[in-house]
Amino acid sequence: MRTQRQVVDYSLQKRAVLRELLAGRVGTYDVCDASPYLKNAARFHGEPTEERCPICRSENLTHVHYIYGDELKQSAGQARNLAELPVLAMTLREFQVFVVEVCLGCDWNHLVEQFLLGRDGLAEDGPEQGAAGVNAPGAGPAHGRRREAQR
Repeated sequence: MRTQRQVVDYSLQKRAVLRELLAGRVGTYDVCDASPYLKNAARFHGEPTEERCPICRSENLTHVHYIYGDELKQSAGQARNLAELPVLAMTLREFQVFVVEVCLGCDWNHLVEQFLLGRDGLAEDGPEQGAAGVNAPGAGPAHGRRREAQR
């Protein structure tokens, strides 16, 4: 998605939780605790992945995208399909997306990443951005800092 920005990846945290589980300091009931609402969101709004569950290894994980933002009003906190996000990104100024992976077999769930979407991300792309989103010559980081200082 073109307007995706401020991405936070939680893969290191996931590795730490799995390490704690393998060491026996955390039980499977502590990490396999998906709520019925999360499981339903995964069934009806989730995006299937090719990645196997790290706990049961029998099911593929499903990614659920939750959206939050002031402009969403009553829609904030809802799960959305991945195909709906670009449409929302063009109609709303800014909203946050949280991606949660869920195993429908053993109830494993973990926050995968979070990022911002919305039209405000397009304003950051100035005239020095090409059609493919690649910086034009002379539009490096120093040029961007000068532009920020002028604002």
